[in-house]
Formats: sequence, structure tokens, C-alpha cells
Amino acid sequence: MQLSELQVKDIVNTKDGKKLGRIVDAKVDSKGIIEYFVVEHRKWFRIFSSNTEINVTFQQIVKIGEDVILVEL
Repeated sequence: MQLSELQVKDIVNTKDGKKLGRIVDAKVDSKGIIEYFVVEHRKWFRIFSSNTEINVTFQQIVKIGEDVILVEL
């Protein structure tokens, strides 16, 4: 599976069912191994919005489906 295929899937937290966002980047170590995925987490308020980043490791991924990636944070 390519990173571009993962980037179109929504990331959902299994603990509360909330959609976290989508993968925007990956941290790769000097050996070429992915350490974690960077997920852009959008928080919407009435007038203002803010973006934060969440790091998701392979250990936190529960299931990769056709449309979503389930994670336990």
C-alpha cells in the first residue's frame, strides 16, 4: 500500500468515534522505516478554526478499511 492511498482515508478514534482528520505526512527514520503518520486534526468552532497535528504510530492502528483507518488513541 502506498502513502497516497492512506492519505484519502479518514482517521477515526475507536475510543470516542470521532473523526480526527487525514494523514498529511509520515516521519521516516534514517533506515527508511516509518515511525509514525502525521494526521492533521481540524477543530471547528463557530467562527474560528484551528489545526493541530496528531502523531499516529502503527501500534495505535486497529484496522485499515476501504474508507477509514481506525485508531485507538
